[in-house]
Amino acid sequence: MAFIDVQHVSKHYAAHTALDDVSLSVQAGRVFGLLGPNGAGKTSLIRIINRITAPDSGTILFDGHPLKADDVARIGYLPEERGLYRKMKVGDQAIYLSRLKGLSKAEAKKRLEQWFEKFDIMPWWNKKVEELSKGMQQKVQFICTVLHEPDLLIFDEPFSGFDPVNAELLKSEILQLRDQGRTIIFSTHNMQSVEEVCDDIALINRSRLVLSGTVEEIRARYASPYVELRVDRALSQEELEYIDPISSRLHQGQMVLKLMRREGESNRALINRLPEYINILEFHQEIPSMHEIFLNTVQNHD
Repeated sequence: MAFIDVQHVSKHYAAHTALDDVSLSVQAGRVFGLLGPNGAGKTSLIRIINRITAPDSGTILFDGHPLKADDVARIGYLPEERGLYRKMKVGDQAIYLSRLKGLSKAEAKKRLEQWFEKFDIMPWWNKKVEELSKGMQQKVQFICTVLHEPDLLIFDEPFSGFDPVNAELLKSEILQLRDQGRTIIFSTHNMQSVEEVCDDIALINRSRLVLSGTVEEIRARYASPYVELRVDRALSQEELEYIDPISSRLHQGQMVLKLMRREGESNRALINRLPEYINILEFHQEIPSMHEIFLNTVQNHD
């Protein structure tokens, strides 16, 4: 079921087109990667979903109905540009931001203390924000984003400023939130994070949607048509003619075969081309990373 359904959304700023007839669906209870180069239109779409701005045309459906002002209370948004008040004490600011999301002071303090302990930042409660490192500030803002337990969470470059240890901590928390039933929109330039965190992705380039689907489907779609098999013995000329590999070579008494998948052929069907008595020791197919797919797709649409 789609929790967010973007239908033919366009947005223009003077002579610049930020979004051009973009349609996509964010499924409930999944992590959706919103990807694209700088200036592609990602932030414009995020701002429309948050009702910070409105589309020039098109519709946003939120949990099955047209997006309305009240829905913002069900959204948690961590923007790329951080917005904490530098002179304010961390604890006071976190309580203030939580109350803006509808929590009572007592409930906000209770939840904040649990999160601060979890993230090991309780000693910073009475410090001013300007005394915190960028990573510490990011932890505070992440907590304030999720504290009111919104149905939809939007994270724009959430790992910015984090060392690898704290980035892993945040990834774990995002996946736990998904497993608890939250719907998450995740915008980043880090393609490794996309492979580790996202279930589905949409790639926007020059204001238009150019690629969408599940991470697994997209990587399989771009996989090499060539497959390399290692079998347990040398094959006879008759066997090689039957299998018809692109190439074959002997290696330490075993044979390495390179085959090409036919159009629409699955890897299992390809393997079934081999006689059953041939023992396959190793199977290898080159599958590109999301980073490679991102670069190739953007370059082909420039």
